[in-house]
Amino acid sequence: MAKRILVVDDAAFMRMMVKDILTKGGYEVVGEAENGAVAVQRYEELKPDLVTLDITMPEMDGLEALKKIKEKDASAVVVMCSAMGQQAMVIESIQAGAKDFIVKPFQADRVLEAVKKAIG
Repeated sequence: MAKRILVVDDAAFMRMMVKDILTKGGYEVVGEAENGAVAVQRYEELKPDLVTLDITMPEMDGLEALKKIKEKDASAVVVMCSAMGQQAMVIESIQAGAKDFIVKPFQADRVLEAVKKAIG
């Protein structure tokens, strides 16, 4: 059975791009969220195998959402997405329990490699 993924990004076109890459890679995108607050809710509803989580978002950023998701489910698998120059945030998110990170603009093979490494 295909691994189930929740895609979180405030930009709809970014979610579409990630969804496209993952679907072509044989994964099932079970949900999307446009900010961290919605991401936490969706995570609880959908219990996905993995979450791709953008760092910079309105309402609740990715780092905050990561911490909340990890509080609710310590075994949650999260891969952070960041723009260039967010190294400090990336390091903080890895310390908070993220498995990996992918840098925008997304390279399909890098996205799939990170996801595969995280959940197989």
